Amino acid sequence: MNEIIFLVEEADEGGFIAKALGESIVTQAETLDELKIQVRDAVRCHFDADKLPKMIRFHFVRDEVFAI
Repeated sequence: MNEIIFLVEEADEGGFIAKALGESIVTQAETLDELKIQVRDAVRCHFDADKLPKMIRFHFVRDEVFAI
């Protein structure tokens, strides 16, 4: 695997949640810098060393609601 993609959303209670596409990896943190550390650690724990992705991509998802 060359790359793993995480959907990143703002958590209702504050901070951020990251969910991997195609893998059972979910983590959260208060800041984006902390989230990067958490995601790296989670990816390293999830994969064997020989299957470790070379890159992690964040895809930010944001809902915006406005009046008509």
